[in-house]
Amino acid sequence: MPNSPLRLILLIALFAFLVTSVQLGLLQVAFHKLGLEPRSAYLLLSTSLFGSLLNLPLFSVRAEAPPEEEMPRQLRELFGLPRQAFTGRTIVAVNVGGCVVPVAFCIYLLAHTALDPASVIVAIGVVAAVSWLTSFPQRGVGIAMPFLVAPATAAAAAMVLDFEHAAALAYIGGTLGVLIGADLLRLNQVGKLGAPVASIGGAGTFDGIVLTGLLAVLLA
Repeated sequence: MPNSPLRLILLIALFAFLVTSVQLGLLQVAFHKLGLEPRSAYLLLSTSLFGSLLNLPLFSVRAEAPPEEEMPRQLRELFGLPRQAFTGRTIVAVNVGGCVVPVAFCIYLLAHTALDPASVIVAIGVVAAVSWLTSFPQRGVGIAMPFLVAPATAAAAAMVLDFEHAAALAYIGGTLGVLIGADLLRLNQVGKLGAPVASIGGAGTFDGIVLTGLLAVLLA
C-alpha cells in the first residue's frame, strides 16, 4: 500500500494499541524474554511502524502491465491512493520498518545472546523454506503469505534447537526467515507483479516480518 493519510491513521492506531498492550502486560512477556525494558520496546515498535512509511530504492526491473483498476476512482481519492502511471518498470526498494529495523535488532540479539551459529542457520533455513512455500505473488501489491505460519514455525524450530534461548532464536529465525523466503527468494517474480514499487519487508510481508518475531517469542 502506498503512503496515504489512511495508512498513517492505521499505523497510529496500531501503535496506540501496542503501547496499551505493553502497559497492560499483554506483550510484556515477549519483551522480557528478549531482554527489553518498556522504553526500549516502545522505541523498537515506533521505529518499525513509522519506518514502514519509508522505502529506500535499490534498483528497477522491467515489469508487466499492472492489473485493471479494481477500486473506484472516487474511493481511491478519498483514501489518498491515486493511481500511479505505469512506466514499464518496477522499483525494488527496502522498507525501513519492515526490513532495516528488524534486521538491526536481530544483529543486536546475535551479539548479546549465546546462540549456537548452527542452530541460528537451521532456524532461519526452516522458516525461509516454509515462507517460500506458503507465500505467493499478489498482482498490484507484492508478496503475501498466511499470517500465523511463520511465527508458529519459528517458535517450534527454536524450542527444538535451543530451548534455553528459544525467545531470541525464534525472533531471529522468524524475522530473517520471512525476509529470505518470502522476499529475497521471490525477487525474480517482481516484474510480474504489475506494481510500481516492490518493497523488501513492505506491503504484504510487512506485518508478517514486524509481528512474526513478537508472536514467535510469545509462542516459544
